Amino acid sequence: MTVRTSRARRPGSLAAAGVFAIGMAGTTLPTPLYGLYRQQLGISELMVTVVFATYALGVITVLFGAGNLSDEIGRRPVLFAALGLSAASALCFLFEGGLPMLLLGRVLSGFAAGLFSGAATAAVLELARPGRESRAGFAATAANMGGLGCGPLLAGLLAQYAPRPLALPFLVHLLLLAVAALVTRLLPETVAHPHRPRSRRPQGLVVPPAVRAVFAPAAVVAFAGFALLGLFTAIAPSFVAQTLDVHNLAVSGAVVCTVFVGSTLGQSLTGRIGVRAALPTGCLILVLGLLLVGASLAAASLPVLVAGALCGGTGQGLAFRAGLTAVGAAAPPEHRGGTLSAFFLVAYLGISLPVVGVGALSTELGLRGAGLTFAGCVIAVAVAVGGYVLRRPLPAERPA
Repeated sequence: MTVRTSRARRPGSLAAAGVFAIGMAGTTLPTPLYGLYRQQLGISELMVTVVFATYALGVITVLFGAGNLSDEIGRRPVLFAALGLSAASALCFLFEGGLPMLLLGRVLSGFAAGLFSGAATAAVLELARPGRESRAGFAATAANMGGLGCGPLLAGLLAQYAPRPLALPFLVHLLLLAVAALVTRLLPETVAHPHRPRSRRPQGLVVPPAVRAVFAPAAVVAFAGFALLGLFTAIAPSFVAQTLDVHNLAVSGAVVCTVFVGSTLGQSLTGRIGVRAALPTGCLILVLGLLLVGASLAAASLPVLVAGALCGGTGQGLAFRAGLTAVGAAAPPEHRGGTLSAFFLVAYLGISLPVVGVGALSTELGLRGAGLTFAGCVIAVAVAVGGYVLRRPLPAERPA
């Protein structure tokens, strides 16, 4: 009774979601600042996408090598490690001395995001009160996307309207990380018997046979949706400045934030639509958003770009939460962290590989031509997955 009472008074699912959001905000904090770094360091658009993709490389490395670590040693130790890596990344940007420090900061940020993705999602789901599993699923995905959206908005506002634009955003984030560390210290541990890893070999990719039929379509549509997020996070600020001639950093941050607002909106609708219908519906809305993005690139229109971001983000959010819920529900508890990490690994491949391709194409076709090519490729993937899940719907939703 004493243990139960003590745990009842400790922070729960929403507090864990807050920690998750703060951690993920740091990963997109540099987004509206890339133009300033380009001027200061004299780097190309391709190098900007390489710096961005270095972050995804860090995420993938951690997910592959330690994706199931929180299943063994516990959620809280992994969250503390992720917060420490996020703080180290902020310090790299704070004392930035050239391209190597930018690359190191992005790698460390990727390591942090990789640890957060599996451990924080699992913690939010497992700290949910009985009967509130669906709300916890929304809280986990909303914290992920909401945090990613708040990063560029916060940095853009501070960089445009406050002093020291390349320092103040990271000082503020370090303060938020300190608050998150205090909250994490109060969170109850949800792993019943934490222990040292039984094997030193990488075991991050854990997709049990019973989960694979659900995992495959959910992961592919996550790849397509995250490709859209990657495009906005890495390229949209440059497009807004170079093509639309809008040099206000707060506007650039707000444009990037819009796609994540749409994602959070889509996630809030998933529970009402249901997992089986949300995945194909999300694919359809994602395609419509990509068509609007393509139209904005062709017409050089900021309002159409914002509409495409909101629509595409909504489709991404619908499909992403549906896939995450289905995979989390199908995964056995002892492998849930590893399975969720495998899901995020595929998603982060989508946020990295296509973006570098766009950066490479921009040297030959320009940002507009590269963006149109990208939109066409992602539309083809989304249409294929949407058609597949219409023919073979996901199983009925079960509590995660």
